[in-house]
Amino acid sequence: MKLLNEQKKSKEKLSKMKVGAFFMDAGTGKTRSVIETIKNINSDLIIWFTPFQTKDNLRKEIDRWGFKNVHIEGVESIQNSDRKYLNIHKMINNSHKPVIVVDESLKIKNAESKRTKRVIELGKMVDYKYIMNGTPLSRDLLDLWSQMNFLSPKILNMSMVEFKNNFCEYKSLTIKKGRLVRSKEWIVKYHNLHYLYQLIEPYIFECNLKIDVKKQYVNINYSLDSKTKIKYQKIIDKVLDNEWLMAKPNFFIELTQKLQNSYSRSEEKFDIVRGVIDENGYDKILIFAKYIKTQNELKKRFPNVKVLSYQKHSFGLNLQPYSRTIFFDKHWDYSLREQAERRTYRFGQKHDCVYYDLTGNVGLDTLISDNCNKKSELLKEFKKLSLEQFKIKIQ
Repeated sequence: MKLLNEQKKSKEKLSKMKVGAFFMDAGTGKTRSVIETIKNINSDLIIWFTPFQTKDNLRKEIDRWGFKNVHIEGVESIQNSDRKYLNIHKMINNSHKPVIVVDESLKIKNAESKRTKRVIELGKMVDYKYIMNGTPLSRDLLDLWSQMNFLSPKILNMSMVEFKNNFCEYKSLTIKKGRLVRSKEWIVKYHNLHYLYQLIEPYIFECNLKIDVKKQYVNINYSLDSKTKIKYQKIIDKVLDNEWLMAKPNFFIELTQKLQNSYSRSEEKFDIVRGVIDENGYDKILIFAKYIKTQNELKKRFPNVKVLSYQKHSFGLNLQPYSRTIFFDKHWDYSLREQAERRTYRFGQKHDCVYYDLTGNVGLDTLISDNCNKKSELLKEFKKLSLEQFKIKIQ
Protein backbone atom coordinates (compact mmCIF):
# COMPACT_ATOMS: atom_id res chain seq x y z
CA MET A 1 0.00 0.00 0.00
CA LYS A 2 1.41 3.37 -1.07
CA LEU A 3 2.23 6.05 1.46
CA LEU A 4 -0.19 8.95 1.79
CA ASN A 5 1.16 12.36 0.85
CA GLU A 6 1.47 13.51 4.49
CA GLN A 7 3.20 10.26 5.42
CA LYS A 8 5.80 10.91 2.72
CA LYS A 9 6.34 14.45 3.99
CA SER A 10 6.80 13.31 7.59
CA LYS A 11 9.36 10.73 6.50
CA GLU A 12 11.25 13.26 4.41
CA LYS A 13 11.51 15.70 7.31
CA LEU A 14 12.07 13.51 10.38
CA SER A 15 14.18 10.72 8.89
CA LYS A 16 16.99 13.28 8.86
CA MET A 17 16.73 13.66 12.63
CA LYS A 18 17.64 11.35 15.49
CA VAL A 19 14.65 12.69 17.44
CA GLY A 20 11.27 13.91 16.28
CA ALA A 21 7.59 14.50 17.10
CA PHE A 22 4.73 13.31 14.90
CA PHE A 23 1.85 15.61 15.88
CA MET A 24 -0.67 14.15 13.46
CA ASP A 25 -4.43 13.91 13.89
CA ALA A 26 -5.91 10.51 14.69
CA GLY A 27 -6.72 8.75 11.44
CA THR A 28 -3.90 10.32 9.40
CA GLY A 29 -1.73 7.20 9.56
CA LYS A 30 0.96 8.35 11.97
CA THR A 31 1.90 4.79 12.99
CA ARG A 32 2.88 4.03 9.40
CA SER A 33 4.69 7.39 9.26
CA VAL A 34 6.84 6.45 12.26
CA ILE A 35 7.55 2.96 10.91
CA GLU A 36 8.71 4.29 7.55
CA THR A 37 10.83 6.97 9.23
CA ILE A 38 12.75 4.58 11.49
CA LYS A 39 13.13 1.71 9.00
CA ASN A 40 16.45 3.03 7.71
CA ILE A 41 17.98 3.17 11.20
CA ASN A 42 18.44 -0.61 11.07
CA SER A 43 17.82 -0.88 14.79
CA ASP A 44 18.05 -4.22 16.56
CA LEU A 45 15.50 -3.07 19.19
CA ILE A 46 12.53 -0.70 19.05
CA ILE A 47 10.83 -0.08 22.39
CA TRP A 48 7.34 1.19 21.56
CA PHE A 49 5.40 2.65 24.49
CA THR A 50 1.64 2.90 24.01
CA PRO A 51 -1.47 3.07 26.24
CA PHE A 52 -2.08 -0.44 27.57
CA GLN A 53 -5.50 -0.84 25.94
CA THR A 54 -4.07 -0.16 22.45
CA LYS A 55 -1.29 -2.78 22.56
CA ASP A 56 -3.15 -5.43 20.54
CA ASN A 57 -4.22 -2.98 17.84
CA LEU A 58 -0.70 -1.61 17.57
CA ARG A 59 0.76 -5.11 17.22
CA LYS A 60 -1.61 -5.83 14.33
CA GLU A 61 -0.69 -2.54 12.66
CA ILE A 62 3.06 -3.16 12.99
CA ASP A 63 2.77 -6.75 11.77
CA ARG A 64 0.71 -5.52 8.82
CA TRP A 65 3.72 -3.60 7.53
CA GLY A 66 6.18 -6.41 8.26
CA PHE A 67 8.17 -4.39 10.79
CA LYS A 68 10.50 -6.41 13.07
CA ASN A 69 12.36 -6.11 16.39
CA VAL A 70 9.56 -4.18 18.08
CA HIS A 71 8.88 -4.65 21.79
CA ILE A 72 5.49 -3.10 22.68
CA GLU A 73 5.00 -2.02 26.27
CA GLY A 74 2.03 -0.33 27.95
CA VAL A 75 3.27 3.04 29.11
CA GLU A 76 1.31 2.63 32.35
CA SER A 77 3.33 -0.53 33.11
CA ILE A 78 6.51 1.51 33.47
CA GLN A 79 4.88 3.35 36.33
CA ASN A 80 3.27 0.36 38.03
CA SER A 81 5.93 -2.35 37.62
CA ASP A 82 9.55 -2.03 38.75
CA ARG A 83 10.22 -5.40 37.14
CA LYS A 84 9.10 -4.24 33.69
CA TYR A 85 10.99 -0.98 34.01
CA LEU A 86 14.22 -2.79 34.93
CA ASN A 87 13.67 -5.36 32.18
CA ILE A 88 13.44 -2.62 29.53
CA HIS A 89 16.50 -0.96 31.05
CA LYS A 90 18.36 -4.26 30.59
CA MET A 91 17.08 -4.74 27.02
CA ILE A 92 18.36 -1.30 26.03
CA ASN A 93 21.73 -1.95 27.65
CA ASN A 94 22.11 -5.15 25.61
CA SER A 95 21.06 -3.51 22.35
CA HIS A 96 23.39 -2.24 19.64
CA LYS A 97 21.23 0.58 18.25
CA PRO A 98 17.98 0.99 20.25
CA VAL A 99 15.05 3.24 19.37
CA ILE A 100 12.26 4.45 21.67
CA VAL A 101 8.84 5.49 20.37
CA VAL A 102 6.24 6.98 22.71
CA ASP A 103 2.72 6.69 21.29
CA GLU A 104 0.08 9.08 22.68
CA SER A 105 2.90 11.14 24.15
CA LEU A 106 0.53 13.25 26.24
CA LYS A 107 0.77 10.27 28.60
CA ILE A 108 4.16 11.73 29.60
CA LYS A 109 3.04 15.37 29.86
CA ASN A 110 3.25 15.50 33.67
CA ALA A 111 6.88 16.18 34.53
CA GLU A 112 6.42 15.13 38.15
CA SER A 113 4.83 11.73 37.50
CA LYS A 114 6.77 8.51 38.04
CA ARG A 115 5.83 7.36 34.53
CA THR A 116 7.29 10.47 32.87
CA LYS A 117 10.49 10.39 34.92
CA ARG A 118 11.09 6.74 34.05
CA VAL A 119 10.46 7.20 30.34
CA ILE A 120 12.83 10.18 30.31
CA GLU A 121 15.51 8.15 32.15
CA LEU A 122 15.23 5.37 29.57
CA GLY A 123 15.41 7.99 26.86
CA LYS A 124 18.78 9.16 28.14
CA MET A 125 20.17 5.73 27.16
CA VAL A 126 19.03 6.05 23.55
CA ASP A 127 20.06 8.26 20.62
CA TYR A 128 16.94 7.71 18.48
CA LYS A 129 13.67 8.86 20.07
CA TYR A 130 10.27 9.71 18.60
CA ILE A 131 6.92 10.77 20.01
CA MET A 132 3.42 10.58 18.48
CA ASN A 133 0.20 12.35 19.34
CA GLY A 134 -2.79 13.96 17.69
CA THR A 135 -2.00 17.26 19.42
CA PRO A 136 0.98 18.46 21.48
CA LEU A 137 -1.28 19.93 24.19
CA SER A 138 -4.34 18.89 26.16
CA ARG A 139 -4.13 20.93 29.35
CA ASP A 140 -1.77 23.89 28.82
CA LEU A 141 1.59 24.84 27.36
CA LEU A 142 3.47 22.99 30.09
CA ASP A 143 2.44 19.72 28.41
CA LEU A 144 5.07 20.50 25.81
CA TRP A 145 8.05 20.73 28.15
CA SER A 146 8.15 17.06 29.20
CA GLN A 147 7.66 15.80 25.66
CA MET A 148 10.50 17.93 24.29
CA ASN A 149 12.69 17.11 27.28
CA PHE A 150 12.25 13.41 26.54
CA LEU A 151 13.39 13.91 22.94
CA SER A 152 16.36 16.03 24.00
CA PRO A 153 17.00 18.63 26.73
CA LYS A 154 18.96 20.56 24.09
CA ILE A 155 15.80 21.41 22.12
CA LEU A 156 14.47 23.85 24.72
CA ASN A 157 17.67 24.09 26.77
CA MET A 158 15.80 25.24 29.86
CA SER A 159 14.39 23.80 33.07
CA MET A 160 10.65 23.54 33.73
CA VAL A 161 10.84 26.67 35.92
CA GLU A 162 12.69 28.59 33.19
CA PHE A 163 10.14 27.38 30.64
CA LYS A 164 7.27 28.68 32.78
CA ASN A 165 8.96 32.01 33.34
CA ASN A 166 9.75 32.46 29.64
CA PHE A 167 6.39 31.52 28.18
CA CYS A 168 3.71 31.59 30.90
CA GLU A 169 2.16 34.21 33.14
CA TYR A 170 0.44 32.69 36.13
CA LYS A 171 -1.38 33.52 39.34
CA SER A 172 -1.36 31.72 42.67
CA LEU A 173 -3.91 31.25 45.43
CA THR A 174 -3.31 30.20 49.03
CA ILE A 175 -6.10 28.65 51.10
CA LYS A 176 -5.70 28.56 54.90
CA LYS A 177 -7.87 26.47 57.22
CA GLY A 178 -6.43 26.25 60.70
CA ARG A 179 -3.04 24.61 60.33
CA LEU A 180 -3.83 23.50 56.82
CA VAL A 181 -2.28 25.67 54.10
CA ARG A 182 -2.66 24.83 50.42
CA SER A 183 -1.32 26.77 47.46
CA LYS A 184 -2.49 26.50 43.87
CA GLU A 185 -1.40 28.27 40.73
CA TRP A 186 -2.79 28.55 37.23
CA ILE A 187 -1.71 30.02 33.92
CA VAL A 188 -3.54 33.15 32.75
CA LYS A 189 -1.51 34.16 29.69
CA TYR A 190 1.24 33.00 27.31
CA HIS A 191 4.21 34.97 25.96
CA ASN A 192 7.01 34.58 23.38
CA LEU A 193 5.16 31.80 21.50
CA HIS A 194 6.85 32.68 18.20
CA TYR A 195 10.24 32.07 19.82
CA LEU A 196 9.01 28.78 21.32
CA TYR A 197 7.83 27.58 17.91
CA GLN A 198 11.21 28.46 16.40
CA LEU A 199 12.87 26.21 18.99
CA ILE A 200 10.71 23.14 18.35
CA GLU A 201 9.79 23.47 14.64
CA PRO A 202 12.83 21.59 13.25
CA TYR A 203 11.87 18.54 15.32
CA ILE A 204 8.11 18.32 14.70
CA PHE A 205 5.82 17.32 11.86
CA GLU A 206 2.21 18.50 12.07
CA CYS A 207 -0.71 17.15 10.08
CA ASN A 208 -4.45 17.79 10.25
CA LEU A 209 -6.98 15.25 9.01
CA LYS A 210 -8.68 16.14 5.74
CA ILE A 211 -11.22 13.66 4.35
CA ASP A 212 -14.27 13.96 2.13
CA VAL A 213 -16.86 13.09 4.76
CA LYS A 214 -18.50 15.68 6.98
CA LYS A 215 -19.12 16.05 10.68
CA GLN A 216 -22.55 16.88 12.04
CA TYR A 217 -23.26 17.79 15.66
CA VAL A 218 -26.71 17.25 17.13
CA ASN A 219 -27.58 18.57 20.58
CA ILE A 220 -30.53 16.86 22.30
CA ASN A 221 -31.90 18.44 25.46
CA TYR A 222 -33.41 16.38 28.24
CA SER A 223 -34.93 17.19 31.63
CA LEU A 224 -34.18 15.65 35.01
CA ASP A 225 -37.19 14.26 36.84
CA SER A 226 -38.11 15.99 40.10
CA LYS A 227 -36.57 13.29 42.30
CA THR A 228 -33.19 13.50 40.50
CA LYS A 229 -33.26 17.31 40.52
CA ILE A 230 -33.81 17.35 44.29
CA LYS A 231 -30.91 14.91 44.77
CA TYR A 232 -28.68 17.12 42.58
CA GLN A 233 -29.56 20.24 44.59
CA LYS A 234 -28.93 18.49 47.91
CA ILE A 235 -25.38 17.60 46.81
CA ILE A 236 -24.72 21.25 45.91
CA ASP A 237 -26.06 22.56 49.21
CA LYS A 238 -24.26 19.97 51.32
CA VAL A 239 -20.85 20.10 49.66
CA LEU A 240 -20.57 23.84 49.01
CA ASP A 241 -21.46 24.63 52.60
CA ASN A 242 -18.63 22.42 53.85
CA GLU A 243 -15.51 24.60 54.19
CA TRP A 244 -13.29 21.58 54.78
CA LEU A 245 -14.13 20.18 51.35
CA MET A 246 -13.24 23.51 49.77
CA ALA A 247 -9.71 23.09 51.08
CA LYS A 248 -9.28 19.64 49.55
CA PRO A 249 -6.94 19.66 46.52
CA ASN A 250 -9.34 17.66 44.35
CA PHE A 251 -12.48 19.36 45.59
CA PHE A 252 -13.60 20.60 42.19
CA ILE A 253 -13.17 17.26 40.44
CA GLU A 254 -14.89 15.38 43.26
CA LEU A 255 -17.87 17.74 43.26
CA THR A 256 -18.46 17.76 39.49
CA GLN A 257 -18.09 13.97 39.33
CA LYS A 258 -20.59 13.49 42.14
CA LEU A 259 -23.08 15.93 40.63
CA GLN A 260 -22.85 14.47 37.12
CA ASN A 261 -23.13 10.91 38.38
CA SER A 262 -26.34 11.85 40.22
CA TYR A 263 -28.18 12.44 36.92
CA SER A 264 -26.13 10.26 34.57
CA ARG A 265 -28.81 7.57 34.45
CA SER A 266 -31.85 9.83 34.06
CA GLU A 267 -34.65 7.89 32.35
CA GLU A 268 -35.17 10.43 29.59
CA LYS A 269 -31.60 9.89 28.39
CA PHE A 270 -32.30 6.22 27.72
CA ASP A 271 -35.43 7.21 25.79
CA ILE A 272 -33.31 9.49 23.60
CA VAL A 273 -30.87 6.64 22.86
CA ARG A 274 -33.76 4.39 21.92
CA GLY A 275 -34.97 7.02 19.47
CA VAL A 276 -31.54 7.39 17.84
CA ILE A 277 -31.29 3.60 17.48
CA ASP A 278 -34.75 3.38 15.92
CA GLU A 279 -33.73 6.03 13.39
CA ASN A 280 -30.26 4.69 12.50
CA GLY A 281 -30.09 1.01 13.46
CA TYR A 282 -27.89 -0.75 16.04
CA ASP A 283 -24.91 -1.41 13.79
CA LYS A 284 -23.93 2.23 13.17
CA ILE A 285 -23.99 3.51 16.75
CA LEU A 286 -21.32 3.99 19.43
CA ILE A 287 -22.11 5.29 22.91
CA PHE A 288 -19.51 6.96 25.14
CA ALA A 289 -20.47 7.00 28.82
CA LYS A 290 -18.47 8.23 31.79
CA TYR A 291 -19.52 6.03 34.71
CA ILE A 292 -19.29 2.25 35.11
CA LYS A 293 -22.86 1.97 36.42
CA THR A 294 -24.08 3.94 33.44
CA GLN A 295 -22.12 1.79 31.00
CA ASN A 296 -23.52 -1.37 32.56
CA GLU A 297 -27.08 -0.06 32.41
CA LEU A 298 -26.65 0.89 28.73
CA LYS A 299 -25.31 -2.59 27.93
CA LYS A 300 -28.24 -4.14 29.75
CA ARG A 301 -30.85 -2.08 27.91
CA PHE A 302 -29.14 -2.04 24.51
CA PRO A 303 -27.11 -5.28 24.25
CA ASN A 304 -26.45 -4.87 20.52
CA VAL A 305 -24.93 -1.39 20.80
CA LYS A 306 -21.20 -0.81 21.38
CA VAL A 307 -20.76 1.03 24.70
CA LEU A 308 -17.38 2.67 25.35
CA SER A 309 -15.50 4.45 28.13
CA TYR A 310 -13.79 7.80 27.56
CA GLN A 311 -10.69 6.78 29.50
CA LYS A 312 -10.27 3.29 28.01
CA HIS A 313 -11.48 3.68 24.45
CA SER A 314 -10.75 7.25 23.30
CA PHE A 315 -7.30 6.28 22.02
CA GLY A 316 -6.07 3.86 19.40
CA LEU A 317 -9.29 2.18 18.24
CA ASN A 318 -10.23 2.24 14.56
CA LEU A 319 -14.03 2.17 14.41
CA GLN A 320 -14.69 3.14 10.80
CA PRO A 321 -17.75 0.85 10.41
CA TYR A 322 -19.60 3.17 12.79
CA SER A 323 -20.76 6.65 11.83
CA ARG A 324 -23.09 7.68 14.69
CA THR A 325 -21.74 8.49 18.16
CA ILE A 326 -23.80 9.35 21.23
CA PHE A 327 -22.00 11.20 24.02
CA PHE A 328 -24.25 10.02 26.83
CA ASP A 329 -22.28 11.96 29.49
CA LYS A 330 -20.35 15.15 28.88
CA HIS A 331 -16.62 15.23 29.61
CA TRP A 332 -14.74 18.39 30.54
CA ASP A 333 -11.43 17.09 29.12
CA TYR A 334 -11.59 18.45 25.56
CA SER A 335 -8.74 16.24 24.33
CA LEU A 336 -10.59 13.06 25.35
CA ARG A 337 -13.73 14.24 23.59
CA GLU A 338 -11.76 15.07 20.44
CA GLN A 339 -10.01 11.69 20.49
CA ALA A 340 -13.37 9.95 20.91
CA GLU A 341 -14.61 11.63 17.73
CA ARG A 342 -11.52 10.40 15.89
CA ARG A 343 -12.53 6.77 16.44
CA THR A 344 -14.97 7.21 13.53
CA TYR A 345 -13.77 10.34 11.71
CA ARG A 346 -10.60 9.03 10.06
CA PHE A 347 -9.16 7.90 6.72
CA GLY A 348 -11.28 5.10 5.32
CA GLN A 349 -14.59 6.47 6.65
CA LYS A 350 -17.17 6.44 3.84
CA HIS A 351 -20.12 8.06 5.62
CA ASP A 352 -20.71 11.45 7.19
CA CYS A 353 -20.20 11.27 10.96
CA VAL A 354 -22.92 12.44 13.33
CA TYR A 355 -22.26 13.20 17.00
CA TYR A 356 -25.14 13.44 19.46
CA ASP A 357 -24.65 15.45 22.66
CA LEU A 358 -27.12 14.95 25.49
CA THR A 359 -27.59 18.14 27.52
CA GLY A 360 -29.51 18.18 30.80
CA ASN A 361 -31.44 21.13 32.23
CA VAL A 362 -28.78 21.78 34.88
CA GLY A 363 -26.06 24.42 34.89
CA LEU A 364 -23.21 21.93 35.09
CA ASP A 365 -23.95 20.49 31.65
CA THR A 366 -24.05 23.99 30.15
CA LEU A 367 -20.78 24.91 31.86
CA ILE A 368 -19.04 21.81 30.51
CA SER A 369 -20.34 22.45 26.97
CA ASP A 370 -19.24 26.10 27.01
CA ASN A 371 -15.74 25.20 28.10
CA CYS A 372 -15.35 22.39 25.57
CA ASN A 373 -16.46 24.80 22.85
CA LYS A 374 -13.75 27.20 24.01
CA LYS A 375 -11.28 24.29 24.27
CA SER A 376 -10.40 25.40 27.78
CA GLU A 377 -10.36 23.67 31.13
CA LEU A 378 -13.37 23.75 33.38
CA LEU A 379 -10.98 23.86 36.32
CA LYS A 380 -9.58 27.19 35.12
CA GLU A 381 -13.05 28.65 34.82
CA PHE A 382 -13.86 27.51 38.34
CA LYS A 383 -10.85 29.31 39.73
CA LYS A 384 -12.11 32.60 38.27
CA LEU A 385 -15.40 32.37 40.17
CA SER A 386 -16.38 33.06 43.73
CA LEU A 387 -18.08 30.22 45.59
CA GLU A 388 -21.49 31.91 45.24
CA GLN A 389 -21.01 32.56 41.50
CA PHE A 390 -20.05 28.92 40.97
CA LYS A 391 -23.11 27.73 42.88
CA ILE A 392 -25.39 29.83 40.65
CA LYS A 393 -23.76 28.56 37.46
CA ILE A 394 -24.17 24.85 38.23
CA GLN A 395 -27.76 25.01 39.50
